[in-house]
Amino acid sequence: MPDLRDEAAFVMRHADCLYGRAAVEAAIDRMAEEINRDMAGDDVLVMCIMNGGLVASGKLLTRLDFPLRVDYMHASRYRERTSGDDLHWKVDPSQSLAGRDLLIVDDILDEGYTLDAILAFCRRQSPASVRAAVLVQKQHDRGVRPPVDYIGLSVPDRYVFGYGMDYKGYWRNAPGIYAVAD
Repeated sequence: MPDLRDEAAFVMRHADCLYGRAAVEAAIDRMAEEINRDMAGDDVLVMCIMNGGLVASGKLLTRLDFPLRVDYMHASRYRERTSGDDLHWKVDPSQSLAGRDLLIVDDILDEGYTLDAILAFCRRQSPASVRAAVLVQKQHDRGVRPPVDYIGLSVPDRYVFGYGMDYKGYWRNAPGIYAVAD
């Protein structure tokens, strides 16, 4: 059986860099400007969607210039695989969402099933408002495609990784957005 670490190294060597570090950081800067404009007067709870949203959340937090709180939830369809199935809930938020202005931060909007379920869960908790931010959105029309308020970058309909997105659990730390070679 091939070693997954070796496979991940091979994938990175042959991957196409869609956006380098500077382009991703510029997109995060733009998202932060929009969020600062829209949410600065709110009682914001930033909700990081683990594990993919960790990098985007961390990068955004240091650019938001108003008082806020941070929490996380963990729901996944992929579980370190390259295709998803049923939603698996791992961790619910530790803080009450009632009456709060939520900013949900995730890595990618692909088919939207995970984000749609997370947004529905949050809305059932009676928040004052719910906004969603994703670092990347895939260019296709499959799935449920829930509304997203802040989108960093658009990517082709390919398997992408880096800046929080993984390839079979690896390369969340990649310094750009990469696509697995065709």
